[in-house]
Amino acid sequence: MRPARFRFPPPFAPAMGKSMRILFLGDVMGRAGRAAITEHLPRLRADWRLDFVVVNGENATNGVGLSADHARAILAAGADAITLGDHAFDQKDMLQFCEAEPRIVRPLNFSRAAPGKGARVFEASQGRKVLVAQVLGQVFMKRAFDDPFSAIDTTLKAHPRGGMVQAALVDIHCEATSEKMAMGHFCAGRASVVVGTHTHVPTGDAMVLPGGTAYLTDAGMCGDYHSVIGMEKDEPLRRFITGMPKGRFEPAKGAATLAGLYVETDDRTGEATRAVPVRQGGHLAASGPS
Repeated sequence: MRPARFRFPPPFAPAMGKSMRILFLGDVMGRAGRAAITEHLPRLRADWRLDFVVVNGENATNGVGLSADHARAILAAGADAITLGDHAFDQKDMLQFCEAEPRIVRPLNFSRAAPGKGARVFEASQGRKVLVAQVLGQVFMKRAFDDPFSAIDTTLKAHPRGGMVQAALVDIHCEATSEKMAMGHFCAGRASVVVGTHTHVPTGDAMVLPGGTAYLTDAGMCGDYHSVIGMEKDEPLRRFITGMPKGRFEPAKGAATLAGLYVETDDRTGEATRAVPVRQGGHLAASGPS
């Protein structure tokens, strides 16, 4: 009789049917958005028993980019990871900070010379692994970025959900709703969550796609919605009406709404089982998991 071989247990052995609760929050817009994160996120983290929180910090610093100090504040409020966007390095200290701080995820298809990483694996509660990746779209964007579809394809193949990771989240940061929808279907059955950012207006199409991928075309912004996509109204209105600029765009400073997506995923398969739009505080009607 051959002796039984001892097998080491896997680093994570998910229990059958055990789920993970993930919150994604859209673009943080200026001081008002940062204040809303600080005010609401700790409470939501406790009340909804969240396992993992991702925040897009793209516009947290004066509406353009993210400074190291403001990134630290968002992380201290309860974010496990921060994604960026096309303004990733508008605040110059982010060039060094994203190398030193592993919880920052810059766009995957940004310049190859860019510091930081566009996809990282994080540890959630109970040792579960979560992939967070971000890609920039190409349609209507100010500069041509590398192909986001081939970039995310390689990353998802290297991190199969339910195996290498218990969940995989993709932030698609772009203008066109069609490109975001295409990315959702492209990642369906492979990503646990695909959520759009950048346009600052929450869409009403939160759903679970075939293959168990939670999807939302745009998470909206964490900012003051009595504004023009987060900016004080006067200067944008002047430019629309007259075609001439007179001053700088300034982030609106009123009461801000946290906007995003709440998702539940199955640890065994990595499939999303629930997708609920989130709106908390400020001027928009409240929404979230019951």
